[in-house]
Amino acid sequence: MSVMGKVLFVDLSNKKTKEEKIEREIYRKFLAGDGLGAYYMNKLLDGKEDPFGPSNVLIVAPGLLVGSSIPTCGKTVFFAKSPLTEGWGEGVFGGSFGLALKQAGYDALIIRGKSREPSYLLIDDGSPEIKSAEHLWGKSTRETADILKKEEGKDFSIACIGLGGENLVRYAIIDCDDRQAGRGGLGAVMGSKRLKAIAVRGTKDIEVADPEEVLRLTMEWYKKLVESQAYRDDTLYGTGEFLEWMNRERGTFPTRNWREGVFKERKEIDPYYWVPRYSMKNLACIQCVKPCGKAFVIKGGKYKGTKLDGVEYETLFALGGNCGNPSIEAVAKANELCDLYGLDTISTGGCIGFAMDLYENGILTKKDTGGIELKFGNSEAVVKLVEMIAKREGIGDILAEGVKRAAEIIGKGAERYAVHVRGMEPPAYDVRGIKGMALAFMTSPRGACHLRSGAYALELTGKFWKYEGVDRLSSKNKGKEIADMENFMAVYDCLGACKFSRSLFLIDGFSDILEAVIGERYTENDLLKIGERICNLKHLFNVKCGWKKKDAKLPPKMRIPIPEGASKGSFVSEQEEKEMLLDYFKARGWEEDGKIPREKLEELGIAEFFDR
Repeated sequence: MSVMGKVLFVDLSNKKTKEEKIEREIYRKFLAGDGLGAYYMNKLLDGKEDPFGPSNVLIVAPGLLVGSSIPTCGKTVFFAKSPLTEGWGEGVFGGSFGLALKQAGYDALIIRGKSREPSYLLIDDGSPEIKSAEHLWGKSTRETADILKKEEGKDFSIACIGLGGENLVRYAIIDCDDRQAGRGGLGAVMGSKRLKAIAVRGTKDIEVADPEEVLRLTMEWYKKLVESQAYRDDTLYGTGEFLEWMNRERGTFPTRNWREGVFKERKEIDPYYWVPRYSMKNLACIQCVKPCGKAFVIKGGKYKGTKLDGVEYETLFALGGNCGNPSIEAVAKANELCDLYGLDTISTGGCIGFAMDLYENGILTKKDTGGIELKFGNSEAVVKLVEMIAKREGIGDILAEGVKRAAEIIGKGAERYAVHVRGMEPPAYDVRGIKGMALAFMTSPRGACHLRSGAYALELTGKFWKYEGVDRLSSKNKGKEIADMENFMAVYDCLGACKFSRSLFLIDGFSDILEAVIGERYTENDLLKIGERICNLKHLFNVKCGWKKKDAKLPPKMRIPIPEGASKGSFVSEQEEKEMLLDYFKARGWEEDGKIPREKLEELGIAEFFDR
C-alpha cells in the first residue's frame, strides 16, 4: 500500500518508453525515495559513465510517504552521476512533482539517452510522450513552467531547467514550484540530454493500509508540529532564523571565502531585519503544515520587482557572508537570478567568493574579470557574476566549472583558496569549529554537504536523539556519531520526510505511521538498517567511480585557525582529519582504505553489488 509498484524507463535517444514492476522485496530492503535511487544507480551504472554522456541516468523517486497526508512528508529525490564531483549525485526538493509522479502510477522515473533536439517529457496519467522543446530552449525556469501549464494544462507539475542547465554549468539545478533539487549539477545532466522539462499529471489514488489510522496520526503529528518551538521559529523567520546565533554564539558562519567565522556586516541579511520589511507571506512545500518559505518582494529601488521564495539560510551565507555582501536586496536579486537561470546558490556563492579571494590576492586582475572590481563586499558584482556564470561569459565561463576545476584552470596557486570537498563547494557551517561536521563533509557521498548527516544540529547544541554531551571543538569519537546520523537521514530521504521535522519524528515516530500507511511495522533498528544499507550503496557507487581514501580530505583553509569570535583559534589538523576518518571507517565496518568488504555487504543483504 502507498506504493504504485512500477518504474517508468525513458530512452531519449530512440524515444522509447517501458514500464517495469518493482518487486516487493526491493521495497522491503529500500523503501522508496533515496532507497530506490541507491538501488537503481548501482544496478544501472558501472561508474565509468561520462556525466554528460547518454549512458548516464537521471532518476526521480518520491519518498514513500508522499501522498499519504502525513505532514512534512512531501519530498522527492533526483539522482545522477554528478558532473561536479563525477561521483554520487542527488538532490531533494519539496515541489509537487513527486506527488504527481505517484498519482501517474510510478514510484520511480529513470531517463537515459540523449535527445537529438531540445525536448520535454510529458507523462499524462501514465501515458508518456517525448515532445519538442525548441520553443522552450533559452527560457527561464518560471517561463518554462508557465508556458507548459498554458499548453498542456495548469494541473501539470513541471520540473525544468534554465539557462544554467542548458549551458552545462556543473552545478545547475532542477526547479519545480520554486523549489530546487539543488546540488551536484543534476540540472546540467538534464541539459546534456537536451531535456528541458518533465511535465506530469496523475489522477490515480494513492491507497493506504488503514485510512482511519492514517487520518488519526496525521492530526496527532500536525498538533505536535504546530505546538513546537521549531514551528514558531521557522514560520516567523524561515530557515535563516539562527543566523545571528551562528555568528555571535558559535562563530561558525563562514565569511569571505572562509577567511573568518563571523560576518560583522550581517545586519541586513539577518531574517529578523528583512522578514518584516520584505516578506509578504509564508510558503510551504507540498504536504507541509510548517511553512518556512518566505514570499520575498522588493517594491522599489535598483532591484524593484524582484520576487522569490527565500532567502534560505544557505543562500544568506553563500551570496551574502561568503562574498562579504551586506545587502539583502543584492542577495535576494542574486538568489532570484539563480532560480531563474537554474543555478545552485551554494555553489554559485562559493565560486564567487573564491574569485573575490583570488582578486584580492592578486591572482585575478581586472583583465581577467572584464573590468569588474571583484572585491569582497561588492554587491553589484555578486549579481553580475550570477548572470555571467549562467551564460558562461568571461570569467563566468571558468567559474561555471566549480571551484576545483576553476582553480586548476587558473593556476598560480589558486588551489590554496579553493574551498571544496571532492569538488563540491560546502554549505554554511565553518567546520573548523564544528569538527563532527568536518568529518561529515569528508564522508558525504555527494561531496561537502550538511544534509547527508544533519549532524550540525547535534554538534552545535551538544545533544540530539541518542547523543548527549557532544563537544563540537573535539575531534574524538566522531566516527560512529556521523555514521549513525547518516543512516538516520537516509531514512528521512526514503520516506520523503522533511529534515526540519527530525527533532519531533526522530526515527521511532515512523513505526506507527508505516504500519498505518503500508501495513507493515518497522522498528527503529529496522529503519536504521535500511539507512545503513543505502549509505553503503552510495559509497560503493563512489568507489566504482574511482573514489580513493585520499579524496576524503578537507581544503587547505581548514588548517588555518578561525581568527576571532566564539570559535577563535579552532581548526582541523591533518592528524585530526586522519584519525576521524579511520574512526568512521571502523564504525562503518569498512577496510582502512575505505573499501567495503564483501562480508559487510552480505550482512546488509546487498552482496550482489560487490565488485572489485
